[in-house]
Amino acid sequence: MSELPISSPYRSRPDAPVTDSEREQLNARLNAAYTDGRLSADDYQARLDTLFGASTLGQLVPVVDGLLPATTYDSPAMVAPSGGEPGQLSEARDVRRVSLGVVVAVAGVLVVIAVLFLVLVGLG
Repeated sequence: MSELPISSPYRSRPDAPVTDSEREQLNARLNAAYTDGRLSADDYQARLDTLFGASTLGQLVPVVDGLLPATTYDSPAMVAPSGGEPGQLSEARDVRRVSLGVVVAVAGVLVVIAVLFLVLVGLG
């Protein structure tokens, strides 16, 4: 029995034709699995033979069964791994830089308010 979920196109649409795009994607996944050592040479060759001999998605179940799922999204930079270990704290930020930035921003706002006040008083 296949480990694929019923929602997988290989099981939910077994009679659909195999597209060239699908063949290329599966070929890349097989190559990656073989390169990473997750497939033996014999298993890799058998899956390639099945892949290029298949005409419907249902015939590809033995090819994709047991492969890592295909990546369907890119991780946003915000959640990309930073190289640390889980639970490891990052270095503290330099508070002086942040404080200086806040002081400069507040001073700039005060100067703008003062100029506007002087312009309004001068007009009145």
